[in-house]
Amino acid sequence: MLVLGLVVAALVAVAVPNWWCGREADAWFRGDAGRVRGLAEEMVAFEAADDQLRATGKGGELTDMWGLLTHQMTAQGLAQICLAHPEWRDRYAPIATRAAAKTLLPEMRSTFTAAWHGEDGMSVLDGSNGHAYLSYPALALGMARLVDPAFPADLAAKQDALVASYERRLLASPTALLDTLPGEAYPTDIAAVAAAIAVHGRATGVDHSAVLAHWAQQVRAVQIDRATGLVVQRMGVDAKSHDAPRSSGTGLAAYFAGFADRSLAKELADRMFRQERKLFGFSAIHEYGSGYSGAGDIDSGPVILGISVSATSFALAPAHAFENRAVFTRVFRTADLLGFPLRTDSRLRFTTAGATGNALLLAFLTSGPELAQ
Repeated sequence: MLVLGLVVAALVAVAVPNWWCGREADAWFRGDAGRVRGLAEEMVAFEAADDQLRATGKGGELTDMWGLLTHQMTAQGLAQICLAHPEWRDRYAPIATRAAAKTLLPEMRSTFTAAWHGEDGMSVLDGSNGHAYLSYPALALGMARLVDPAFPADLAAKQDALVASYERRLLASPTALLDTLPGEAYPTDIAAVAAAIAVHGRATGVDHSAVLAHWAQQVRAVQIDRATGLVVQRMGVDAKSHDAPRSSGTGLAAYFAGFADRSLAKELADRMFRQERKLFGFSAIHEYGSGYSGAGDIDSGPVILGISVSATSFALAPAHAFENRAVFTRVFRTADLLGFPLRTDSRLRFTTAGATGNALLLAFLTSGPELAQ
């Protein structure tokens, strides 16, 4: 009886967390309106609070890279919701535009401007330096422009200029790599460049097929590690590797590639899913490809026993977009376990994620096939 009791206790100890943390997975996978709107309203509240702070002259809640990422992913997520639920456009499209506009504020790129010795990428769009970090504002603006009938003309002009600059630079680069920092190119950022160009085409009707084909060809030719199938995290513009092939870069690149080339996005997603490590119905994503190892950084988040926090959350986007229910459910259980979702009135948030994490989850959990060209 003692042995039987221990077996039953072990089964319960495994089954209960598995059930509890996965109870919302199917609803999120189906795009349940209540859950989507709850997380959207959380980010609407964040943007409203940020607006109020700015109105007092105190500045926003977040600045520099974290502010850039938070406002960008908020705009992305809200615009994706508008595409999937056109009946919500009046509510969310204007807020997507406000969030996207904030990504252009100089304080959102201060680290990059400093790294370029004071050269502000927005002031040298006719130059040769890559400044690929501006792909994030360009993509956010494009998504807002796609769904907001009242998208301002001045913002449209800035997005037009950014996309024209990137198209010229990408076509001039044999490797389709542009530097984000001096001498450092990140294939993930270039995937965001391609996404921005593709979304611009959808919003304006401009044909960008030549540059997108060049980008996709070079991703397959020089930006993916042949042994692991993962994207190399950092490279020179000459395609020499400065880092290892890693899941965090591959996962985020798969999300961005979904806007520009769905077949390439699927290839990247499938390669990242090979990095999945499973345990008792939960799973997480191993950061480094086979034969490589390293520590965590700003891209991967903490790396614990090889598992990347960022790569695990990034996996939600391609798993949802490509309807891989099994991977999505296992990874969602992990996100639920660590994120502590909490509903308050009409809002839903993952309490440990903070504003940036919730913005990312909004974008990833609403990523879908309607984004493809």
